[in-house]
Amino acid sequence: MRIKAAIMAITLGLASMASASPEFWSREWPETNFEKTSIKNWVEILSGGPPKDGIPAIDDPQFVEIDQKSGIGGMEPVITVKIGDARARAYPIRYLTWHEIVNDTVGGVPVAVTFCPLCNSALTFDRRAAGRVLSFGVSGKLRNSDMIMYDRETQSWWQQAIGEAIVGELTGTELTLMASWMESWDQFKAAHPDGLVMAEPPWNRSYGRNPYRNYDSSQRPFLYSGELPPHDIPALMRVVRVEDRAWPMDRLAREGTISEAGVTVSWRPGQASALDDGTIARGRDVGSVRVRNAQGRDVPHDVMFAFAFHAFWPDGTWMIGR
Repeated sequence: MRIKAAIMAITLGLASMASASPEFWSREWPETNFEKTSIKNWVEILSGGPPKDGIPAIDDPQFVEIDQKSGIGGMEPVITVKIGDARARAYPIRYLTWHEIVNDTVGGVPVAVTFCPLCNSALTFDRRAAGRVLSFGVSGKLRNSDMIMYDRETQSWWQQAIGEAIVGELTGTELTLMASWMESWDQFKAAHPDGLVMAEPPWNRSYGRNPYRNYDSSQRPFLYSGELPPHDIPALMRVVRVEDRAWPMDRLAREGTISEAGVTVSWRPGQASALDDGTIARGRDVGSVRVRNAQGRDVPHDVMFAFAFHAFWPDGTWMIGR
């Protein structure tokens, strides 16, 4: 086991050395302007394995009525998007596990619904930026184990966890984060009986299977060599992030509802982990989270792993309570 770990470390080290320059990546990305970037240490950029578009984003999602949908377990997680008067839409994680990005339009708003399994980060962005509507794909690159997206219009690279362009023409541009949340399929149906659910994409994928079995109970995240979280918080514990604050999930599960820092964060059981059992529907119950402001409106947030919060918000505030 130690020999295997040493070989893996050496392999990753060599891969990092080989890719620790924009010149290396420019061969694969000839249309990307690598002279514009916020990256200071290129060793942070790693290949996740699949090449550009090796994980295919969905560009023309189809939807069906919830009573026409079968085959999804009641506790399976979905990303819920509700914009204005438009009918609520559910994007099952069983599909996003294999596609990671869905380019869609909801209530007249062009959105990118995204999920990074390695960080458990499920975020929905407005695709309008820099005076144009962008469409996003999966670059196949990781930084701090988080997916790097790219836009097809300028070939700029975007960090999914923070919604910001980090390489290319649009470097420094930030996407607007939309309010969306993860809940179970049963919870979505109960809350939105008139809702729509994304139909199964026409790709040959093992939808419903979790290729990251037991990942969220691991000691270390995949392809991550940064600092671990403070306060003895496990690296792969889920935290609720609102801007630069993070509430550890164990505290939230104990207290149920926490009102502080201008928001109310609530937790309830009933949602399966997408990163536990080999079959998503059989994942252990990790619960569902909602974040609302004083007016009762949903607040944009993320339920991500603690290591990812610490990596991207090293000076962030940990809401650990007393």
